[in-house]
Amino acid sequence: MAKKAINKKQKSFEETLWDSANKLRGSVESSEYKHVVLSLIFLKFASDKFEARREELIAEGKEAYLDMVEFYTMKNVFYLPEEARWNHVRQHAKQDDIAIRIDTALFTVEKNNKALKGALPDNYFSRLGLDVGKLAALIDTISNIQTLRDKEQDVVGRVYEYFLGKFAATEGKKGGEFYTPGCIVNLIAEMIEPYKGKIYDPCCGSGGMFVQSVKFVQSHHGNTRDISIYGQEFTTTTYKLAKMNLAIRGISGNLGEVSADTFFNDQHRDLKADFIMANPPFNQKQWRAADELADDPRWAGYDAPPTGNANYAWILHMVSKLSENGVAGFVLANGSMSTSTNGEGAIRRKMIENDLVDCMIAMPGQLFYTTQIPVCLWFVTKSKKADNARGYRDRQGETLFIDARKMGSLVDRVHRELSVDEIAEIARTYHGWRDVKGEGGSGKFEGGSVKYEDRAGFCKSALTEEIRAHNYVLTPGRYVGAAPVEDDGIPFEKKMAALTGTLYGQMREAEKLDAVIRENLAVLGYGE
Repeated sequence: MAKKAINKKQKSFEETLWDSANKLRGSVESSEYKHVVLSLIFLKFASDKFEARREELIAEGKEAYLDMVEFYTMKNVFYLPEEARWNHVRQHAKQDDIAIRIDTALFTVEKNNKALKGALPDNYFSRLGLDVGKLAALIDTISNIQTLRDKEQDVVGRVYEYFLGKFAATEGKKGGEFYTPGCIVNLIAEMIEPYKGKIYDPCCGSGGMFVQSVKFVQSHHGNTRDISIYGQEFTTTTYKLAKMNLAIRGISGNLGEVSADTFFNDQHRDLKADFIMANPPFNQKQWRAADELADDPRWAGYDAPPTGNANYAWILHMVSKLSENGVAGFVLANGSMSTSTNGEGAIRRKMIENDLVDCMIAMPGQLFYTTQIPVCLWFVTKSKKADNARGYRDRQGETLFIDARKMGSLVDRVHRELSVDEIAEIARTYHGWRDVKGEGGSGKFEGGSVKYEDRAGFCKSALTEEIRAHNYVLTPGRYVGAAPVEDDGIPFEKKMAALTGTLYGQMREAEKLDAVIRENLAVLGYGE
């Protein structure tokens, strides 16, 4: 009798690569080997693109130009000298000096391509003292990734997103702050629609917001040349990841000359952004140095800078960076919607009276790898006036509240994600409220291809007067109310009879148990 074939789930190349990287455990911390893996992936991808362009030049009969940098950069390809090519690294993978060769390759790539200045590790592999055999195995695994096979698939992007998520999940609070869950980034992009203009992230991490902005433009058949990218990142290693992440996808951006603190060394002082997307550090304490920032123009009109954590400092920083019609979408801890300590309540009140808050979304829990703190999304804008060019109605004095806490599904025991359809539903709700012309404040707008209506338990268009009545608290649950209970079709009389029958049965059972307890107490000498 023939044995049945066992259908084992085939591992994705991301999983295979992760398994190979995990073999470095023991010789290097996971907080370190993310840089090992991502640097090598970058080198492999850059080399694949270089070789493809080289073959293209040969096919065109341009052998004389094979070593001219301009003939590569004109196609958005990095020029790689011999010692920086992947084949060179792979050929020497099992030699004792492989770490030095990798460092040389990375240094050479950066030296020959200005866009990579400050992006790649400096003498990193030599300093780690990695096991040669394990490093060689990792190089072999990466060699099998066909980065250019499918023009429609962002293979390297998939690897980056998978690894950044896995690193965040395994490192926890200590090392995952550079990663924002993809569904949150996607939702912010779908909400604010960054088609054209300047996009800014003051705490850009590994650059995920920028990558998604470009993907958004591409998926909606826009022109990526119509957007320009600005960002800043405090942590040096994460700053390098961001530069690599953008470079590997051919995205040009200004991330500042160096990694730096946005509050104390703003590298984009005069910037006015059309779109801001951000995930600032939650509840960041001790962000101020004495009164150094007391008279900073970013807090102008708000009496003083926040004296508690940095949540409201980030908000005011972003408000100060918005252009005349700019819009910002950012993640904050839920406490930011209702706090009244350290002057935060007064700042929020003034923001609402200045009509800056466009939309508030309460998010489901367990979205982040790195924290269980419940989060919300803020959307603020400098103008709620009618904008015929963009199809926006006049929504002055109105704010949309969306309660999405019941959305999302668990992808493992502790991690939840929003589905594509759920992201579309939230964004569609916002766009219907913002874009369709109607009577402001009525809770119902109709026209075009989208219809907006208040939905109990999910969304509510509230006037500023109503927010005042709630003492300027912006928690969506206060406004959307409870969802209607679905009628199960059972008549009230029948349902009440069944419930009371159950109740009386339980009461009779309780009486019997009381009697047994009394008897037992009497036996023990504690009777009445």
